[in-house]
Amino acid sequence: MASGGRRYLRAFVGGFFVAVPVTVTALDRLAYVARVEGASMQLCPQPSLNPEGGSDCDVVLLNRWSVRNYEVRRGDIVSVMSPKNPQQKIIKRVIGLEGDFIRTLSYKNRYVRVPDGHFWIEGDHHGHSLDSNSFGPVSVGLLHGRASHIIWPPNRWQRIEASLPADRGPLDTEEEEE
Repeated sequence: MASGGRRYLRAFVGGFFVAVPVTVTALDRLAYVARVEGASMQLCPQPSLNPEGGSDCDVVLLNRWSVRNYEVRRGDIVSVMSPKNPQQKIIKRVIGLEGDFIRTLSYKNRYVRVPDGHFWIEGDHHGHSLDSNSFGPVSVGLLHGRASHIIWPPNRWQRIEASLPADRGPLDTEEEEE
């Protein structure tokens, strides 16, 4: 019996030392879950995050694999390392990509051209959001993941599609010339 127990323990420990690095690598490279706190993403367009407010927080699946080459689209909801506090990750919507001209909401300049290697992010609830209107364009190197699904609470389970608010996004060439 003792040798059977040792064999079981040895197999368990050996499996543990294989499973942990594989799991950590998968979470680091593929996807992980994150709790979305705060009011900055509560307004349109749908789906908004944390629409009820209060203590209930949405939990989203953050796809790391889809942003491995720093490729995002306008309207994507992304997780980035905060330019103000590197210990914090923030979740915002991509409004503009490199080369886009953006009409800002409260930034020091009324219009901004998003520099190469950067994008412009905003919370959907502008009065309650620390975003590019506070700190300017964000380096793509701070990109951490793209929110692909709301996975909690169960009644809110859904895929998150890229969408821009009707009044946000890059300026058209015709608007720039006016």
